[in-house]
Amino acid sequence: MAKGQKNAISPTREEDFPEWYQQVVRNADLAENSEVRGCMVIKPWGYGLWEKMQQQLDRMFKDTGHKNAYFPLLIPVSYLEKEATHVEGFATECAVVTHHRLELNADGKMVPSGKLTEPYVIRPTSETIIGAAFARWTQSYRDLPLLINQWANVMRWEMRPRLFLRTAEFLWQEGHTAHETKEEAIEETHKMHEVYETFLRDHLAIPVIPGEKTEAERFPGALNTFTVEAMVQDRKAIQAGTSHFLGQNFSKAAGIEYESREGKREHAWTTSWGVSTRMIGTLLMAHADDDGLVLPPRVAPTQVVIIPVTPKPEHRDTVLPVCEDLAAKLKGQIFHGSPLEVEIDGRDIGGGTKNWEWIKKGVPVRIEIGPRDIEKGSVALSRRDRGPKEKAFIPGDEAVSGIVDMLQEIQDGLLARATEFRDQHTVEIKDMDEFRKFFTPKNPDKPEIHGGFALVRWAGSAEDEKTLQTELGVTVRCIPKDPAIRGEAKGKCIYTGKDAEGRVIFAKSY
Repeated sequence: MAKGQKNAISPTREEDFPEWYQQVVRNADLAENSEVRGCMVIKPWGYGLWEKMQQQLDRMFKDTGHKNAYFPLLIPVSYLEKEATHVEGFATECAVVTHHRLELNADGKMVPSGKLTEPYVIRPTSETIIGAAFARWTQSYRDLPLLINQWANVMRWEMRPRLFLRTAEFLWQEGHTAHETKEEAIEETHKMHEVYETFLRDHLAIPVIPGEKTEAERFPGALNTFTVEAMVQDRKAIQAGTSHFLGQNFSKAAGIEYESREGKREHAWTTSWGVSTRMIGTLLMAHADDDGLVLPPRVAPTQVVIIPVTPKPEHRDTVLPVCEDLAAKLKGQIFHGSPLEVEIDGRDIGGGTKNWEWIKKGVPVRIEIGPRDIEKGSVALSRRDRGPKEKAFIPGDEAVSGIVDMLQEIQDGLLARATEFRDQHTVEIKDMDEFRKFFTPKNPDKPEIHGGFALVRWAGSAEDEKTLQTELGVTVRCIPKDPAIRGEAKGKCIYTGKDAEGRVIFAKSY
């Protein structure tokens, strides 16, 4: 950090939140823009974070009976044409492959040749091609349910990319299931919705609000879409994960039929659900501060970093063995079923530089050990959820015995802090004047952080939602599942004056 600089990240969140976000990504060494517009290179620290999320979610999927498979990246256009509503929702984002060969022309340039008999779309999502496979795999009710998950990359031609939040290519998982009955499919949809809520809350320390999307915000082709909505530090919403009840729309289009218990031909009931690397952006915006990334311990690629302090070269022979001994003891500790991830930063650079690099990367606990610490039998321990200069000098054995409780305390504290922030900026609004004021910056020429989650009575149409989106940049994020948030008593819609049961959440969003 430069001399006299107050924070490691400039600008701060309050000064310029979008630029602050980009600087946190850069300073934490998470990712960078690639040569391909809209696509990113995920660097080792960012990919390590994704791996942690992937491993933990994968375990949750398998615990609920799902198995992993893989399906083609290229989808025939004819498959998409079978599901008109679905195609319409993604048509403007599709990247299309039309040729299968390059040739060198007279100007020395590579040009496409060998036109394909049918174009292929690079998958924006896989309902259609997985539906074709399900149709081949399903003959009888005995073949159901099919509970499949795919970890893959997808492409949606994003015009205004932002690292992790919106990129043309991104990583995700997409679950696809087929069931004998409507009731089983609805149960599956709700089950996976709850898995996402649990993961965001307990693993990422993000207190999402689960609920259902309105008709205007549903996944194309779905009968019901359920979402988990997170509030980040500029008070906007991020759709962190969705689960869709598709009814029989896709099974009829793809021909997913089976012989029922009564000997009749029936169409299966299907679902799909997914989360993506957008969760990394959500985590960053929810927890990072003006010194960089702040990672919940459960998903941190490194949970404890040990920084040897060696003022003179000869100190390395004394300090490094002590660091290695402490690392071995820490790795023997179990946190949520796994050994601790511990790293020794033995690079030959200044201790202050190393310390700030790990602060900006968000590692939960930093431990410094130097010659004086060894003499005193102590270590200097710092927590990322506290000020960068705060240190506790404690015996090394105490650091080992208390590390699991400390990491859980950090995890719980981040969730509590994010929950308090969300609740502080969730407001019940009862008339349109108040609604417009809530979502309008005081100085349009230099928009400050404003707004939040507006709880309102709503009985408007999809067209009414579009009108408010055009006017104020807000959408209905969800109809909350929690009765305490939704409210049960009837009231009047603030926009139409019609009777409205319960409340919805409006917000600006990413």
